[in-house]
Formats: sequence, structure tokens, C-alpha cells
Amino acid sequence: MDPAIRLLRDLVAINSVNPTLVPGAPGEAEAAAAVAAAMRGFGLDVQINDAAPGRPNTIGILEGRRQGRTLMFCGHVDTVGVAGMDAPFTPVHKDGRLYGRGAEDMKSGVAAMIDAARVVAESGGLDSGRLIIAAVVDEEHSSIGADALVAEWSADAAVVTEPTGLEIAVGHKGFAWVEVEVRGRAAHGSRPAEGEDAILRMGRVLRHLEALDRDLQTRRPHPLLGNGSLHASIIEGGRELSSYPDCARLQMERRTLPHEPVSIALDEVRAILEGLRLEDSTFRGTARGVFGRPAYELPADHELPQMLADVVRHVGGSPRIGGASFWTDAAVLGHAGIPSVLFGPGGAGLHSTEEYVNLDDVTMCRNALAELARRFCNSSL
Repeated sequence: MDPAIRLLRDLVAINSVNPTLVPGAPGEAEAAAAVAAAMRGFGLDVQINDAAPGRPNTIGILEGRRQGRTLMFCGHVDTVGVAGMDAPFTPVHKDGRLYGRGAEDMKSGVAAMIDAARVVAESGGLDSGRLIIAAVVDEEHSSIGADALVAEWSADAAVVTEPTGLEIAVGHKGFAWVEVEVRGRAAHGSRPAEGEDAILRMGRVLRHLEALDRDLQTRRPHPLLGNGSLHASIIEGGRELSSYPDCARLQMERRTLPHEPVSIALDEVRAILEGLRLEDSTFRGTARGVFGRPAYELPADHELPQMLADVVRHVGGSPRIGGASFWTDAAVLGHAGIPSVLFGPGGAGLHSTEEYVNLDDVTMCRNALAELARRFCNSSL
């Protein structure tokens, strides 16, 4: 079996569900240990640093024989939950695909980048420069792993091996989470003069949010990323059937474009609430930002995507440059001053109950990353 595929199978067999997403889940420690063992097996210097207690980033370093540029490959080893899946940690090899939780997102990319380092190490190493392999935690929630990584490590460029179907993605959207609270007045259901229905009043907010989303879809799209968007994620309110609800809460998400700050979502919601208050002085609504991450974009003519495109041709692929709709750790690296792109295997079933990766993509990705490491690190500063 190809070493990259064997490593991928080993990683998929490990339960590394993110414990922030699923309380009680085991987290990334076992996967990190497997990654460390694999990298030590072909001679990398390995360092393990906790991003949080029991949640280790695993860093492998391949040093060149003389000084030169540093290239980083980065991927996350945590996964989302497995509700509704049958045998999620039993990797199934079928019709050129590998099925299982994390197969596509993104243990395939992690296996490809680690095996790329093996190929380079076992074929004479690097004449110059340094290759850093970073397997990080918590990308599926708030990226504490990537934050910890860039606090200690830097590079001249990076490839984040998220599943792009072997497209070179030079940017992706950001996101912002906002919580909206609308207050009413509790009263017996038979006494409308005494009650104010917070849920119905939240409906006014939802109507304006829907109109804002429609407006976002009609704006001039970003050439690679399309339009911004928003959706209502979670809503709750009320206590019992026979009472007017005194409070309703909405949690929503706004997907942002590179020219939009994360704060735009909260600003938009607060403008809606202020407009509703001016229409009705009894309306009471507040909003607060919960969490957000900015979008990211690297110019398509930057050296990194152009060199990677040449490499993809060299290993027999057809390079495509585009953008990703989902947020990734590339934004953390990029905003820390490390020019970054996304490049990884393809498949289907991100966050779904049937997830798989195309195995030919895994080996193609590995081959391209190995060649990129040789070219980038050995090229002049």
C-alpha cells in the first residue's frame, strides 16, 4: 500500500472529534501521537506543543544542508462529530475512495503533506532551506491550534492542505457569529394588553435579515469567492404555551469577503435594531458579537501559487487557481505574515454522514507538495 494511503487509513481509524464541538469527545491527542511517530520514523525533528491542555500541535522540521527559505505545510487533525454515521472510524477502501470521518476533511491532506516530507527526506533531503510540517488542533471550532502555531513559528510561505480537489485556492471567505436578543413582556396568554410577544418581535428582525441576505446576493461578486451571505442558525424563546414570551434569542452567521471587516456583521445587525426601535419605541433589541475570523486572499500572481501551478503540471496535473467558500487556518497564517494557499485532495461529504476522499488525489497531492518543497526551499532568498 502506498505510504500516504496507509498513514491516511491509520489516521481515519483514530477518533479525534473536537471536544469543543462535542463535549466529552477525545480530541486530538491520539492523532497527534500518530503523526509524531510517523514523522520521527523518517528522521524529522519533532516538537509537540500544547495549544490547550491535552490538545497538542505536532511540528516536524526537515532542515536543509545550508540556509535558505522556509516552507510550511499545515493541516488540522480534529474532526467534526459523527452523529448518524455507521462505523465512522473504520476506514473503508472502495472504488478508488477511502470512506470515514475525516477522510476528506482533512486527514487526507495531513497524510499527503507528511508523506511529501518523507519523500523529500528519503530522496536526499533539502540542499537548502527548511520544511515545517504542522499538524494543528481545533480548526473545526476556533483555531486555537493555528493561533498557537503562528505565535511560535514562521515561514516564507505555507500550503494548507484542506480539501480543494487539487485546485490552488488563493483565498477564502471569513465568518462572524452574532447573537441577537429581543425583549418582550411576560403575561398570561389571555391578556394581550399586558403582554409583548418577544418571538413575534424577533420576526421583524428576521424579515430584515432576510432582506439583507437578498441584497448581499445581488451585489457585485468577488471574482473568486462570489457573494457574502448570512443565515439564521439557532433560535429560541418562550416558556410555555399559555404565556407571552418575554425573551427571544437568535444566533446567526455572516460569511464575509476579503474587503469586509469581521465587525460588519454586528454593525449591520445593530443598524437593523435601531431602525426597528425608530419604527416602534416599545421595541427592545440588542446584539453582541460572539466570534469571528476575517477572510483571506493572496494575489493570484504571487510566486507561491504560480510555482505550485508549475509543480502541478510537472507531476501530471492540470492546475486551476480559484477560491474556497469555507474558512480555513490559511487566514491565521496569512494575517500573521505567511503567504498561504490551499491545496489538497478532493472527495465529498464534508461534515456529512458519508465522507470520502479520492485516493488518486492523495498521491497526486503528495507528489506535488514534495516537488514544491524542493523548488521553493532550494530557490534563492
